[in-house]
Amino acid sequence: MTKVLDHGYIRHVESWGRGDAGVPEAGIIEAARQSTQGSFRGWAQDAKLLAYLFNSKPQHATPFEFAGMVIEVQAPILVFREWQRHRTQSYNEMSARYSPLPDLNYIPSVERLMGDAGSTNRQAQALTGTMPMTVERAEWFRAKLARTYAEAEDTYQQALAEGVAKELARCCIPVGRYSRMRASTSLRNWCAFLTLRNDPKAQWEIRQYAAALADIMRAEFPQVMQLFDAR
Repeated sequence: MTKVLDHGYIRHVESWGRGDAGVPEAGIIEAARQSTQGSFRGWAQDAKLLAYLFNSKPQHATPFEFAGMVIEVQAPILVFREWQRHRTQSYNEMSARYSPLPDLNYIPSVERLMGDAGSTNRQAQALTGTMPMTVERAEWFRAKLARTYAEAEDTYQQALAEGVAKELARCCIPVGRYSRMRASTSLRNWCAFLTLRNDPKAQWEIRQYAAALADIMRAEFPQVMQLFDAR
């Protein structure tokens, strides 16, 4: 399990793609050779084929759908709403319809709040005429945010105590509240996720999860990730 942000984490659940050979990532090679009924011959011979599949233009991407993994993620709802735009993944998220969400909320650090000053990301730029961020303003926002979270939690718990249905009591929950999900997809689509969410233009918070995900992928799929990192 890798800690991310203040209360988040990402952890590996399971991987697939060992193929008949029983070797991590061998299923990619076996899928590529299916048309000729070939088999995995060992990475001493097949690393060149894997590199060809990965680096060809256009990429021979289909064999990379024969390996993949499941992860569990705890992240702010605002991160999940970006993450779940990747419709090639399968998701199952905890539901506040059935159980109360834990009282865990994301408060950006002073460094994070200061980091957007002069950002080249147009989606994160301050509006013209707004005041520049300072340490004092960052601390003010952090304190104000903590009080807002506390008030929202108080409203949420009072609503539950008054008999408001869980699916409606959650209306006051902010997007900074942490939720939890499992996500599953093929290696092809995990690589696509990393390409987009490790990009400097992606929101900083989801980039932290992408970086942690990349470390897991390097451990689970070292041959493919060596090619990915070398691009």
